[in-house]
Amino acid sequence: MKIYIAPSILAADFANLEKEIKMINDSEADYIHVDIMDGVFVPNISMGVPVVEAIARHAKKPLDVHLMIVEPDRYLENFKNAGAAHLTVHLEACQHLDRTIQAIKSLGCKAGVALNPHSPVSQLEEIIAALDIVCLMSVNPGFGGQSFIKSTYDKVKKLKNLIASQGSMAKIEIDGGVSLENAKGLLDAGADILVAGNFVFSSKNPKTTIKKLKSIS
Repeated sequence: MKIYIAPSILAADFANLEKEIKMINDSEADYIHVDIMDGVFVPNISMGVPVVEAIARHAKKPLDVHLMIVEPDRYLENFKNAGAAHLTVHLEACQHLDRTIQAIKSLGCKAGVALNPHSPVSQLEEIIAALDIVCLMSVNPGFGGQSFIKSTYDKVKKLKNLIASQGSMAKIEIDGGVSLENAKGLLDAGADILVAGNFVFSSKNPKTTIKKLKSIS
């Protein structure tokens, strides 16, 4: 089983962003996770298109862009042009989810859907076959450093069963509170991609921390 690690740049030192991106480039990470927050869909504001463009100029890993915003369709092309390889939108923010997913794919990006902790995976039944990524929020979105919600383990198992039953190729991504304490349990339940922010960037040696996550078996 291949494990994908996506350090969340939101937890990096923005005064030394180029240095932080170089660290990820030189690490065993697979992606750079980029959280976009608008202060409306979630109670925080993070960054916009210009910062993503700046990240992309230095990044050697694909950008995994997570849109925690209302009306994401208005900005898909902007973030694609800024350098996004993956575009993930929230189920809760999309009135016409199938249309949004098709729009993402037409831009040449991998298409993902994120679910907030309260949203059941059964809501993806009609679209799971079209998805490349399902991002399960294991904290309430909006702020880094929150405690992991333990019911996520069962949610991963339910999602894994749904993916298998529909013949989907979607990868399961976990975002929020990921650490060495829960990573193995998440992977055993069926997760593929682990997003880690504070756990990586607040550690004494982020590259070593990424390597430890990557080597879990």
